[in-house]
Amino acid sequence: MRKLIYVPIIHMSADLGIIAKQVDSRGMAGFGEEFWKKHQQTVSGFWDVIAEYFADLKVAGFKVFQDGMVAHAEVGQKIVEEGIKAGSKNYEIIDHLLKQGATLVQTEDFALMKEERDRLVKITQAKSTSRKLLAFLVYKLKKNRLLKKRDQFIAQQINATLHDGETGILLLGAYHDIITNLAADIQVQEVKEIKKIRDYQSMLLSVRKDQEQFDELGKYLVSPIA
Repeated sequence: MRKLIYVPIIHMSADLGIIAKQVDSRGMAGFGEEFWKKHQQTVSGFWDVIAEYFADLKVAGFKVFQDGMVAHAEVGQKIVEEGIKAGSKNYEIIDHLLKQGATLVQTEDFALMKEERDRLVKITQAKSTSRKLLAFLVYKLKKNRLLKKRDQFIAQQINATLHDGETGILLLGAYHDIITNLAADIQVQEVKEIKKIRDYQSMLLSVRKDQEQFDELGKYLVSPIA
């Protein structure tokens, strides 16, 4: 039997690289500065409770699989260090796990990650509304195919590198469909409920329709993990 501790995540602005400023500016423009800052505080609080969960967990010998991680060993460590410099709480947690004896595993295919990143950059750097719309439509058409290919690759990496009797830690965006692609003998433990994380993200676009439910989901995100 193999075990996988799965943390369905929400990315902080610090995790978004060169598109972070555009995402934040659009968030404030679309929802208002006060709402967007509250959302950012919720996401930050989510990462705080994830850090608390792993703070005292004995992880020596565990294998770490991270969303977007296209390398391992020294190159992977450098990616983690750059993420910490950018202010990523996600990468601070990874760094803590590695210092406690866990091992970083290449999780993603570089070519697939580059393709997705390049399409997002085209949207944010488009000089006109028409070009921005075109880039967005192209990305939307390709997004599901890319996500499916990424999920298949990630699952293959976990299936191949997590051996019998071992425990892995997976930090991956909640919209990924990873569980159905995993080997049958891998027991998955959700640190937070995937559905609630997805619901929170989905409601960002329609929060005004049900503010109460959105607030409840926000409280769930920052609630301590038993």
